[in-house]
Amino acid sequence: MLCIVGTVPEAGFPLVTGPVQMENGRLEIGGRTVAIHRGTPALVGAVLAAATVLPLPPVEAWLVGDIGRGDGSRRLYAHMEAELARHPWTVVVFHYLQPDVDWHNRVLFAVEKIRPRPVLIADAGFMYAAKMSGQAAAYDLFTPDAGELAFLADEDAPHPFYTRGFILHQEDRVPELVERAYRHANAARWLLVKGRTDHLADETGIHETVDAPASAAMEAMGGTGDTLTGLAAAFTAGGMPVERAAILAARVNRLAGHLAQPTPATQIEAIVRQIPRALKRVLDPSLSAAFSLRPAKNNP
Repeated sequence: MLCIVGTVPEAGFPLVTGPVQMENGRLEIGGRTVAIHRGTPALVGAVLAAATVLPLPPVEAWLVGDIGRGDGSRRLYAHMEAELARHPWTVVVFHYLQPDVDWHNRVLFAVEKIRPRPVLIADAGFMYAAKMSGQAAAYDLFTPDAGELAFLADEDAPHPFYTRGFILHQEDRVPELVERAYRHANAARWLLVKGRTDHLADETGIHETVDAPASAAMEAMGGTGDTLTGLAAAFTAGGMPVERAAILAARVNRLAGHLAQPTPATQIEAIVRQIPRALKRVLDPSLSAAFSLRPAKNNP
């Protein structure tokens, strides 16, 4: 089972949990509908789009409204602490929540009670919290962009706002920043660094890169990093090793963007609609056995 945890940028959106589906371009969960614009809804949308092609296990979303005040995030943190260990998750994705070190550690303690331990993927605010807590190594995949990688690489920065100037993000410095993040134990087992070129890395360095097809309009579009994380989570839940799922996600996400023929006005839902088509093109028939509903494995 795949669990996706995150927030919706609506002040009055309640805490909702349960199976999620997509109807007429909107998410439906717990009697509520959510537009797929960016953030966690875009991530969920990418997973559901992939599920129209692949035999994925059941998908649940745990969502709450938060417009930056942290009240919704704290409700969701408390819910995770109480409920995560009650479910046999194989993959858990933590996304946009206001970073809170104490709450993060309480949630991670709850995760440690799940047997077998699920694959853990973190992006955005929760990835910040993982690094700030000193627990980054407990995760299997982080999906930072170059700016977020700079924060992971700065061993002294207590918050992204305080990333030191000499380490500010530059995409041509990705290998250096990756090495520094691992040297100070501020990275997950795998990193998928998003940008003009996507880099897959671990503590030994860069393993693969993906840079085509490229679209200037897609680079400037909000939400493409969220769909990338969603695809990586979907493929991992389908039985792929994390590193293989991440690089496939990079290829599919880029092709979906290309197929959408984006302009500066294109919204992320246009790319989500192209994910099934892109996935069918990218997925070689010889890889189909990778998606046989085997549980995702948390291999060391």
